[in-house]
Parts: sequence; structure tokens; C-alpha cells
Amino acid sequence: MKNRIVFWGKNENSEKLLLALELLAEEGKVNVISFPEALVSEEFNQTLTKDWRDGKTVDFPEGFTSTLLELTVTGSILPKGITAEKMDLVTRAQAEWNFSILSSRLFRSYQSELNEFKDKVERALNFDKNMWDELKSFWDRVQEQARDKSLFREHSEHLRQETNELFGKLKDLRGKLDEEFDRTSKTLYEDIVAKLGDIENKVREGIRLQPLFDELKDIQKKIREVKLNRDHRNKIWDKLDATFKVLKEKRFGPETAEDNNPLVRIQKRYEGLMAAIDKMESSVGRDIEELNFQNGKVNTSFGQLEAQIRQAKVAMIEERVRSKKEKLAEMYATKTELDRKMEQLQEKEKRKADEILKEDAKKAAQEKIAGEIAAANAAREKSKDSLFGAAAAILGDSITDMVDTVKAVSEVVEDRIEDKIDEIKEIWNDKKEEEETEKKEEEKKEEEEEKKD
Repeated sequence: MKNRIVFWGKNENSEKLLLALELLAEEGKVNVISFPEALVSEEFNQTLTKDWRDGKTVDFPEGFTSTLLELTVTGSILPKGITAEKMDLVTRAQAEWNFSILSSRLFRSYQSELNEFKDKVERALNFDKNMWDELKSFWDRVQEQARDKSLFREHSEHLRQETNELFGKLKDLRGKLDEEFDRTSKTLYEDIVAKLGDIENKVREGIRLQPLFDELKDIQKKIREVKLNRDHRNKIWDKLDATFKVLKEKRFGPETAEDNNPLVRIQKRYEGLMAAIDKMESSVGRDIEELNFQNGKVNTSFGQLEAQIRQAKVAMIEERVRSKKEKLAEMYATKTELDRKMEQLQEKEKRKADEILKEDAKKAAQEKIAGEIAAANAAREKSKDSLFGAAAAILGDSITDMVDTVKAVSEVVEDRIEDKIDEIKEIWNDKKEEEETEKKEEEKKEEEEEKKD
């Protein structure tokens, strides 16, 4: 959550302004700095957007204006007459900043309460169970606020560290409180590791994989629920990841060169998108459940400050739900676009397959034609040999009869060969004309598709 934002807006005269808003958390105010468009160079715009927004000091050009406004839940954080090009950015920042200030107040309240515990623990000479229970009750309340995300992570972590120090001092008085917890954690750790090892053995034995996947998911759920120390938990997660990897490689095999296929890539992107849509819908559902929960708790909060925290969280969650629904709509638009592209690619793949079949048929036809031509030439040579044989057989007859016979046989053979060659040429020309027509139609379709894209 950043304390500075930069965006473009307009004043009451519709003149463009570059607006820089800074949260002054300690004062509960927002400093609105506006720069007329004439003062904003591309370099200054980049510097303000990157360096200043990240907390660095930047020199402003003369002519800017600065306005301090009270930060409230309902009021605007923009001066009157000024609007933003992207109002959702402003409303989201306002909701987050309100929550930030109230969360910081809650943290200071807990810190004050924790300081009182420090005094008690420092003065304690012996272990006091009531003091332990009070500190535990305090920490339970902090944890509840941390789980509800009413405290920033750094605040809850700071409280956790100081609380742990107090627990440590009480443990020194009580003895080794963590021994039983470590023993339990070790037992759970060894049990889970054994189950994971058993699953890996079943994978190597070739047992059906789907039940093993289900078993791994059950173990994954159990790990989140059981209490383990940090070392055991980290080792178990590493072992679980390794087992999942072994199972997936066994089920799906190594990656192949199909990733270079556009259709395969877009199908994988589609699968990833559908998974993201499922996650986003689940996230929206959880936010709505949390929103209902927070609305129900507003009237039962412990003190006015917690009630204000709840109200700020309601505003922040509502803004988060709105933003996620917009992203979900964009995802569905992308899904529609991917559906269209996959349909086009599938049609293109089909045309390519048909083209390959035609090319194979063309080659086969060429080979057949070449064979028939070779056969025709061989027949012609054979006919000549036959003619010479016939001439030798009838040498005893008159030379005139011999010549007439040779001419007649030769004409018949040549006519038949020429007819066959003409037939082959006609088939070849028809096939060539058909291929040229199909090629022109495909080129026309591709041009139309490119225009659509």
C-alpha cells in the first residue's frame, strides 16, 4: 500500500493537471499537489511517477499548488472542482488510506497495552499463570486482527516479536514450555514424511495415479491445519513439492516440442486463463463472505476504534470486490477472444492437413504419370522391335505388302500412344487448375481473417 499516487486530472475549466497525492498518516490528512500541464515535461512526469511515488525527494517546478485536505471515509480527497481521469484509482487510495490510519491507531493502542505487560513481566520474580493467560489473551486478540488483516504485516510482526520476547521471559521462569510442542511437531513431521515416501514408492510401482493425487491433496490440506514448528513445516513443504513433481512427470511426461505449436500454446494459455478465472471467482466469493462478516461485526465491535476499523474494512473490501469484478469481466473478454483464435487456428490446422494430403496425392499422381509415360515409351520401343520382326517374317512376300503392313502397324501404335499422352496431359492440366483455384480461395480467406484481427 503506497502513501503516494500520481495521475492526470482536470480543473473546473477542463484544463489538464498532473496530480500528486501524499498521505500524511500522523496528521490524518492528504496533501494534494497539482501541476498545470504546461509545467509537466515528459522527464518530470517520469520522475514523479517513478521516483517521487516510491518515496524519493523530487524538486518541483515553480507554479505548482498544494492543498491539505482532511482524510475522511465519505468526503472526497480531491479539492472542489478537480476531477481525475481514473476515479477508481482515487477511490481505492481513499479507502486504503482510511484503513491505513485506523490500523495504525489500533497498532498504537496494542503497543501501549503491550508496554504495560513489559512492566509487569520485568517486575515478576516467579512464574504467574494469570500473567501468562493475560498475555495469551492479548496475543489472541492481536492474531485475530492480523488474520482479519486489520493490522499491517509489519505492525503485527512487530507486536509478535515483542510478545514473543515476553513469552520467552515467562518461559524462562516456567521452564522449557516448547518441549511438548516440538515432540508433537516431530511426530507429525515423521508421519507425513513417511506417507509422502509411501506415495513416491507407489508411483514407481505404477499404481493408478489419480488416487495418489487425491491423497497428496489431503496431505497438503492437513499440513495447513496441523501445528508444526517452522523447520518441520519448511521441510515438509519441500518434500511435498518434490512428490507432486514426481507424480506429474509420471502422469504427463516431460515437456515436448509441441510448445512451439501456436495452437498448443494458445490452448495452454486458455487452460491457464480458465484456472485464473476459477481463482478470481473464488476470491470474489471469499471477499463477499468477508464483507458480509464485517458488516455483521460492525455493531458488535469492541470499542469505537474497532467499529471504525470494521467500517474502513467494509469500504476497502467493497472497492476490492468492484476491482476484481472488472478484472473478471476482462478475463471473460479474453476467453471469448481466445475461443475465436483457437477456432481460427483449428481451421488453419485442418486446412494445412488437407493441403498435406493434397500434396501427397499430387506427388502420387506425378509418380503415376511419370510411370505411365515411361511405360508408353517402353511400349513404343517394343512396337518398333515387333515391326522389324514382322518385316523379317514376311521377306518372302512382295516388298509392297511388307511396307503397307509396317505402316499400318506403326500408325496404330503411334495413335494409341498419342491418345494416352493426351489423356495424361488433360488430367495433369485439370489437377493443376483445381489446385490454383483452391490456393486463391485460401489466400482470400486468410486476407479476410487478417482484416478481422
